[in-house]
Amino acid sequence: MTQINDQMSAQLLTVSGRVQGVGFRPFISRLAHQLELSGWVKNRAGQVDIFVQGLPFSLIQFEQQLISSAPPLARPVIVQSLPERLANLSSFTILSSEEGAFDEIHVPPDYFTCDDCLSEMRDPTERRYRYPFINCTQCGPRYTLIKRLPYDRINTSFAGFPLCEACLAEFNDPNDRRYHAQPLACPRCGPSLSFKQGQQIMAGENDGALNLAVQALKSGLIVAVKGIGGYHLVCDAKSEEAVVQLRSRKHRPDKPFAVMLPWQGRDGAESLHEVAEPNAQELCLLTDPLRPIVLVDKHPGSTIAASVAPGLNQIGIMLPYSPLHHLLADDFGGPLIMTSANISGEPVLTESVDVEQRLSTIADAFLHHDRPIVRPADDSVFRMTAGKLRPVRIGRGFAPFEFTLLYAVDYPMLAVGGQLKNTVAIAFNNRLIMSPHIGDMDSLRSHVVFEQVIADMCRLYGVEIKTIVCDAHPDYRTSRWAAEQGLSLTRVYHHHAHASAVAGEWAVTKPMLVFTWDGAGLGADGSIWGGEGLLGQPGQWQRVCSFRPFRLVGGERAGHQPWRCALALLWATGENRNNFSKAHPLLFSAWQKQINSPLTSSVGRLFDAASALLDVVQEQSYQGQAAMMLETLSTDDLDMPPLRLYKSSDGICLADWEALIDILQDDRHSVQTRAGQFHASLAGTLLNQAQLIRNEHGVNKVGFSGGVFQNKRLLDQAVNLLVQHDFEVFIPERVPLNDAGLSFGQLIEATAQGNRSF
Repeated sequence: MTQINDQMSAQLLTVSGRVQGVGFRPFISRLAHQLELSGWVKNRAGQVDIFVQGLPFSLIQFEQQLISSAPPLARPVIVQSLPERLANLSSFTILSSEEGAFDEIHVPPDYFTCDDCLSEMRDPTERRYRYPFINCTQCGPRYTLIKRLPYDRINTSFAGFPLCEACLAEFNDPNDRRYHAQPLACPRCGPSLSFKQGQQIMAGENDGALNLAVQALKSGLIVAVKGIGGYHLVCDAKSEEAVVQLRSRKHRPDKPFAVMLPWQGRDGAESLHEVAEPNAQELCLLTDPLRPIVLVDKHPGSTIAASVAPGLNQIGIMLPYSPLHHLLADDFGGPLIMTSANISGEPVLTESVDVEQRLSTIADAFLHHDRPIVRPADDSVFRMTAGKLRPVRIGRGFAPFEFTLLYAVDYPMLAVGGQLKNTVAIAFNNRLIMSPHIGDMDSLRSHVVFEQVIADMCRLYGVEIKTIVCDAHPDYRTSRWAAEQGLSLTRVYHHHAHASAVAGEWAVTKPMLVFTWDGAGLGADGSIWGGEGLLGQPGQWQRVCSFRPFRLVGGERAGHQPWRCALALLWATGENRNNFSKAHPLLFSAWQKQINSPLTSSVGRLFDAASALLDVVQEQSYQGQAAMMLETLSTDDLDMPPLRLYKSSDGICLADWEALIDILQDDRHSVQTRAGQFHASLAGTLLNQAQLIRNEHGVNKVGFSGGVFQNKRLLDQAVNLLVQHDFEVFIPERVPLNDAGLSFGQLIEATAQGNRSF
């Protein structure tokens, strides 16, 4: 570094954005040394302060390269750059962090294992050879190990692992890629594996434990493996016997399992092409550093066990993202089932004691490690629909999800989401933060994690909630919890939240028509909605389209038993061709008397009815099974006429589903053809409703939201028809279409109600 002279000047910069947990301070130090600048850099709670001094031209270069050459995981934003007095400094240093304002905190997600670390882990000459917890400033876990900010080792779950002499030297070396890498570790000083079978720990060191786990998997056993954000249940994906055993023990007869493949070949995806047929976008996301699960078409000659995804033509694939996963997949040498270790619908388990206690009848053995998981994070899931990869579930790598609002909120708000596929979200200043997937709110554990995530988010971002937003349904557990907190409460209708989610993500500021088709949600008229077209914008939605209502047989039970939905349609039209009323006299009597038979306009229940009438699925073992299997077996049949439209007494454009019964029961056509006709008829109906509303209101923007539109066949057909007729189409790309996006939509809707200028 040069000595102070008259030609030098100094600058004090404040940088926000994603600048913690991404190797930003070491990058700044190296950049300053390259440009022969002296000064310092330090973390605050959510920002980085930088003081640099040197020649003016070098200072200009420093600011430019700070943005243009930042580490690939960083997203820096210079919020302030002010001239400063020269200081008596001869070098550039990283100062200790200090607590500061919470407004600009950006919590980094969990990252994959970078190429440098992967190469080092596979090199027998390196001291981290085959070390399952190798990482550097550009890779490794973040969200699941940070207890609080600023991002220093003492504030992470690595605080209990003091650095050995060799690691400390790397930590303090500005030229080392592990310079100030907070989760730095090696076999001498870092976390380690242990393998347990029965009541005995069989191996308590890394390679021995890993070898025993691989042997167990090759023997057809089921092993619970602790990962970055929780445990997975793992078994041989080629073994029909092992997969069927897992299904039996987990009481999961049909719901598809995710499969992890070894990282092979130049692009890592060599093994992928043997089991699946990804397109270019799917392949790109599978090999992306975020490494989610991607739903991909099966390869006709795939050796994956048929029971991995029974009745479906797609399979959930992911490639290894952690060092442990790489070692496990490499040593096993083939595809592995990698499904969340939980009781169905609950959040993923993170503690060894809980896993051994709650999954003792499922797993034959356990591969533990001793790095604490601060908070759970399930794997993210994506599917290609309407030409884009869209999230089905937000989790590891993508959460916490951050979004910039069009305007600032007056006080911190919390949205608690819905009953199923729950997420929560907070809004403060002009920021919205959405949690990773929590799960269905039917169990005590889900509720415990729900409360934990809320408290955790508020602590991390330094937010004190002043008002809560919940679903209008009073019996949702999330709604009951919200009402018990003693804070100001805003209730948002389910489908208004769905509509606001797509409008909010795309920042649409003019009226639009949003189709919100799903299974069930309380409507403004007290009935169960699920096939709505809402006109307007956040805070000002008007129901203008729907479907002819029908009475569900047995209320909520109809969502699990599609045959009840079929009965509802047949009885509503006076149909008795299959003697259903005689077969179910008590149900028929209750339905006639409107006992436990609520009105619904749900397209999700129409899909269930269609599946039952075609005898595809009569009883669902998981949510959406009937619709997914109906989609899988459907053929393309785009010439089907749309349903008849008519106006209700209050002016709503209703689609009459009655013609679908004849289509579905016309046995002159194959089941596949009739299923295709069902999809095509609904897509054409959506177009006709959109055209009618455009003619009446002059609105050309059409949005989609709700779980029904995760159906690729329906969404693709509907979007193609709308585009052909010159509509402008909006579909969420960052927020899930299903109920996982409700918390996001609730905040958009609630904040807009207080700010009509949205």
